[in-house]
Amino acid sequence: MEHKEIAEKLVKHLGGKGNIVSATHCATRLRLVIEDENEIDQNKIEEIDEVKGAFSSSGQYQIIFGTGLVNKVFQEFAPLVDISGEDHQDKPSNHQDAIKKKMNPFARFARTLSNIFVPIIPAIVAAGMLMGLLGLMNTYNWLDSESGLFIMLDMFSSASFIILPILIGFSAAKEFGANPFLGAVIGGIMTHPDLLNPWGLSDVQPETLDFFGFGVEMLGYQGTVIPVLLTVFVMAKLEKLFRKFVPNVIDLLVTPFLTVIFTGFFALLVIGPLGRLLVEGITNTLDFVYATAGPVAGFLFGGLYSIIVLTGVHHSFHAIEAELLVSVGANYLLPIWAMSNVAQGGATLAVFLKTKNKKTKGIALPAAVSSFLGITEPAIFGVNLKYRRPFIGAAIGGAIGGAYVVLQQVMANGIGLTGIPMFAIAQNPFQYLIGFLLAVVGAFVATLLLGWKEESSKTE
Repeated sequence: MEHKEIAEKLVKHLGGKGNIVSATHCATRLRLVIEDENEIDQNKIEEIDEVKGAFSSSGQYQIIFGTGLVNKVFQEFAPLVDISGEDHQDKPSNHQDAIKKKMNPFARFARTLSNIFVPIIPAIVAAGMLMGLLGLMNTYNWLDSESGLFIMLDMFSSASFIILPILIGFSAAKEFGANPFLGAVIGGIMTHPDLLNPWGLSDVQPETLDFFGFGVEMLGYQGTVIPVLLTVFVMAKLEKLFRKFVPNVIDLLVTPFLTVIFTGFFALLVIGPLGRLLVEGITNTLDFVYATAGPVAGFLFGGLYSIIVLTGVHHSFHAIEAELLVSVGANYLLPIWAMSNVAQGGATLAVFLKTKNKKTKGIALPAAVSSFLGITEPAIFGVNLKYRRPFIGAAIGGAIGGAYVVLQQVMANGIGLTGIPMFAIAQNPFQYLIGFLLAVVGAFVATLLLGWKEESSKTE
């Protein structure tokens, strides 16, 4: 089918041009915000040969086409709904605003955190991979830890975490509708050299500053996440407040001045200390559950994570994982999520081998490979959830793998990477490999044992 014909059919089956609020696309999927999803003819859309699956999630209706094809379909689709082919790049905020309007408050909160942390993930991944490399060098004595090369690599690996508040400040301010450079300045205040850098320190006590009779600990926030998030949120509110009454003639001078001063005081006197207490509460609770429940917690989280993915709430976990990297020195949640993701691939692989439906077979294999690389939406929505029982089989495999990685205390040096790519940041890759195989094989076998009805693909 020609790309233009596909686009025309999509518009028709989506309820017409007037039912499409906004549209964009990622590497594999067309992402749409729909006015009334009851107007969508799901069966007709899935009958299009080139469509590998369609589902609604996190305020968006998403249609899976695959790499390359989605770009060509979007170029024909966009003019039909009065969107230029470049709008998805030039005006992403419009699409994000439309998505959030379709979400409940909790889902909007998760989406906000996702928008803040996803751009930062490459920096944390790079640091995590460097930490893994340094760990191998140290374990197997590949390089003298006192050598210039080792010291410089160590500097490179810790830099992302030391300036993390600056990165988050910039990204969060952008998401909250404030000046991102002022957000970076607030991050800089919270990591100022005059403040004791807690990164890697445990026994050193900070000095106390007398601020009008109030004692302020001169302790920095290098590597922290929640304190700077809360501070920049307040900063955005203050900046918008000041812009309401500061005359336009002096806005450029006065608004940034007032915003930085007031937010700076809030950061060091109120929000920062409270945020640090909140962080300690969260990490202590997680550590307690991890230490006491152990494999049971891994079993439950590994089995339930895919259900959490359906809600979109999993995006909010990035903030917690980043805090764990700093406070604990490793991320013990990511390996559990990884087991759930690859288990979806194992279940989809079972569907591929057993199904007699040619279209399902064509969707299932690339979807399984995608899951093994950490991208689960094609497997979940294109195959497993459609047939239901494979989704249960994937949950069983994820639970088995999750229990194992917690039992073996498998941890990661970063966030954002699961599946095969996570080997680059896994602290104990051999045990991670065993967990990987257990999750995939467990899901594969469970799916074959549970079975599914082929005809349900047309109605479910």
